[in-house]
Amino acid sequence: MSEAKKDNQLLKLLGVGFGIAATVGGTIGSGILRKPGPIAEQIGDPTIILLLWVAVGFYALLGVFCAIELAVSMPQAGSWYVYARRAFGNYFGFLTGITSWFGTVVALGFSAYTISEFITLIFPTLDSNRFMAIVIILLLTGLHLMGTDIGDKIQKLFSYGKAIGLFAFVIVCFVYGGQPTLAATGDTLVHTASAGLMAGIITALQSMFYAFDGWHTATYFTEENKDPAKSLPKAMIIGVLLVIVIYILVNAAILYVVPMGQLQSSKLAAATAMEVLFGTETGKYVTIFLLVSILGMANAQVMFAPRVIYSMGRDGLFGKFATKVNNVGTPYWAMVVTSLSSVAFILSGKDTCSMLSDIATFFFVMSYIAGFISLIRLRKVEPDLPRPYKTPLYPYIPIFLIVTSSLFLIGAVINDQESSKYGLLFLIFSYPIYLVVKKLNS
Repeated sequence: MSEAKKDNQLLKLLGVGFGIAATVGGTIGSGILRKPGPIAEQIGDPTIILLLWVAVGFYALLGVFCAIELAVSMPQAGSWYVYARRAFGNYFGFLTGITSWFGTVVALGFSAYTISEFITLIFPTLDSNRFMAIVIILLLTGLHLMGTDIGDKIQKLFSYGKAIGLFAFVIVCFVYGGQPTLAATGDTLVHTASAGLMAGIITALQSMFYAFDGWHTATYFTEENKDPAKSLPKAMIIGVLLVIVIYILVNAAILYVVPMGQLQSSKLAAATAMEVLFGTETGKYVTIFLLVSILGMANAQVMFAPRVIYSMGRDGLFGKFATKVNNVGTPYWAMVVTSLSSVAFILSGKDTCSMLSDIATFFFVMSYIAGFISLIRLRKVEPDLPRPYKTPLYPYIPIFLIVTSSLFLIGAVINDQESSKYGLLFLIFSYPIYLVVKKLNS
């Protein structure tokens, strides 16, 4: 009997290559592929759009610096949950863990829906439906139940493949692009002013935060890293820099090729760019690549979300069944519960799932804030905690991130009250839920 099966422990199989793949694959997905059109509709000015992408990328890079310190000083599965619980106790840990897990569950359902839509673009005779999205999740789950080593290989294949493909897309756009949209900003400024610049920016930032979520993905697997203190900083910094460069270049390429008016109505901007350059038939081939890209993100989500409730179960803040690990290193019951929860959201309908993706962004940013606050708290209450890596410019970076994240949340609540109210309602009921879970596990 293996050590993993006997003691329900995760296997130390992962290194730098997986960390980069997890960061790239866990971040680049449906956000960068679906959001440029809606962002263009809200902002209208190419220069402002690119500056906002740079700003959110800078936020992610600073966030990585903080996440690395937390991860290598507490090398356990679960990421933000682990740090929040260590810093502030069980309830704050429970709240952070359950919102982090729930947000990913919803995002996984939304990714599966998006994949099914892309499949119907390639094969128009098929219907984009719930059944197809559910099958996608179940197939990915089945693959990961076969072991962490297989998940490692699949994630690398998807992640490096999508990075190469996106760089190729950028090159094609700039080589074959005709008259750049980037130079034509005069008409778009009118749109921005009439829509309300600040409201448009907040809505656009909501989309960008959703597109960038995943920069911390490698921290979920710290417990399975062979040498986290050595490999995690390198993997996460390289990974997030790759994502930032890809996002800025892809947006610049799309803005260079697609007229602003056409981009504002586009649901799939990269395919629209190829159609502008080479005709309507080429959009289908781009869609095939984009399909693979989102599969890579869904693959990462299926893999890391169960690690959260696995760790919570180990601490008595989720069902003990979530701690069961098979002999190939997979927390199988945690993975099954995660996948079935995503299936439940898919069954609730596309519109509900789309609205929940906005709520997920609210929860993601809450998790970030919890992590940044935990960093400051732990520096004070546990000064002797071994920290192989320390956040540069402490405490200015975590304070800056807490302030900017909080301002974003306030703006999102004001600007999107319909979605935000559900997140706030969950916060209200989170403590009674925590008490029930704690009692059941006692």
